[in-house]
Amino acid sequence: MFIYLLLLYNSVMGPYFTTRDGKINYKGNKLFSPLEDILSYNYPEDFEDRVKNLSTNKMWKHIAKINHSINFSANNYFSKMNALFTPLPLTTRMISSPGAVYGREAINYTTDTCPITLKWFDLPKEAFLAESSQIYLELALLQDNINHVYAMYNSFRKEKADATHLSEFHHIEYEGKVSQTKNKEIIKGLVHKIINYLLVNNEESLSHFLKNKKLKDLNNLGEGKFKEIKFSEALEYLYDDTKQDKYKSFTLKNFGSWEEIRLTEIFNGVVAISNFPLLEVPFYHAVVYNSNPAVAENTDFIWPGYREFIGSGHRVRSLSELEEKAKIFNLPKNDYLPYLESRKSNKYTQTSGFGLGWERFLQGLLEMPFIWSAVQFPRGHTNLRP
Repeated sequence: MFIYLLLLYNSVMGPYFTTRDGKINYKGNKLFSPLEDILSYNYPEDFEDRVKNLSTNKMWKHIAKINHSINFSANNYFSKMNALFTPLPLTTRMISSPGAVYGREAINYTTDTCPITLKWFDLPKEAFLAESSQIYLELALLQDNINHVYAMYNSFRKEKADATHLSEFHHIEYEGKVSQTKNKEIIKGLVHKIINYLLVNNEESLSHFLKNKKLKDLNNLGEGKFKEIKFSEALEYLYDDTKQDKYKSFTLKNFGSWEEIRLTEIFNGVVAISNFPLLEVPFYHAVVYNSNPAVAENTDFIWPGYREFIGSGHRVRSLSELEEKAKIFNLPKNDYLPYLESRKSNKYTQTSGFGLGWERFLQGLLEMPFIWSAVQFPRGHTNLRP
């Protein structure tokens, strides 16, 4: 049965495929053999001798070259659209999901994330390691005549690492004085730029992991033909596909990795899902006016046969809307005063932005079994080495 399913879904790009009993299996690539029930594998408590492995396993030089090209092509793309690279702090009191920390009952199926805390000299309050650059990028747009900014930085989340999560990872993040519609065009342009640059300049390295057919599929993906659906429609497709009543409820509670992968199988490509339940996504997303039930003006992009690799959205538009969100999400005003004050500035213009998970993108691109197998120096909840 496993071999039959493998052949059935191998035409879809990406590392994983779903089974009707709710499992996620790994297809394999030129280096790694297929595996069943990939999410049952725990993040290693200790790695192999990664230092020795770096010097003996040829795949790492190819990953290094691919990473360099992702960095180069992304910087080139943003530079051509006059987006300015912005150095940002990794320490903050402003995190994107404060409810999980400041007393509001955290709902474990939302995108709430707990930050890593640390003592900062003699200050009475602990500092947080940034889990996103987005809030500071919004503030950077208050500068005179600055319309587009971006950052490429480490992000930290107090989440246990697994096949598709790291506790420390990297984001490519953009924020601009643009609509969400334009923001999505910029996302597609960036993905197109990176993939096509890799195909032209790193074919040898890509071929170390992927067969020729996959390279052709990657070329098609670079054209940016993504299926866009609303979250309510995603649930309808899942119900039609499975006949499970849980998909009749308008909530993220029943929407996880299996559902993401399954939707990409249904549409055979990248799926962009928009308009999630407003109170089940981070507070900074703007509401879609007159939506009932209330939904956010946001969009997640799902890599084929894989997971979300880009999250995007239009930001809360006004001080009154932000103050209302502050009450709902238990936003501590003293800590978030700079963000609140940004909506009072005569320089403030509505913005949209996105974050691309670098390691997620790389794992999906190379069809690797585990996220730590695509990263030279992975950081999860069990290791600080090498």
